[in-house]
Amino acid sequence: MEHFSEQNPSGEEKEGFCVEKFVEAYCKKIVAYPQVLQVQSRLQGQIKEILIYTNPMDMGRVIGKDGKMVSALRTFISGVKVKDGLSYKIIVLASENPYIS
Repeated sequence: MEHFSEQNPSGEEKEGFCVEKFVEAYCKKIVAYPQVLQVQSRLQGQIKEILIYTNPMDMGRVIGKDGKMVSALRTFISGVKVKDGLSYKIIVLASENPYIS
């Protein structure tokens, strides 16, 4: 597992685990169109939303049969909550992808 550095709200850089980069690296390995995949995040209070934009044909790969793939991602990411105190919500989108016309 790779560690990444990111900036906290006060502007100082902290070493640690970057959820967005992990989700992006993981999803790029399972989709058919990795060049289209984009992962963004937004913080709303104590909830950090991870938005996964993907090609509509890759939605099933990211979500998985009966939601098992995205559920596994949620389970893995829930371990990060212990360290940073944030809750994470994963949202998979295709229609709003800026790279798809």
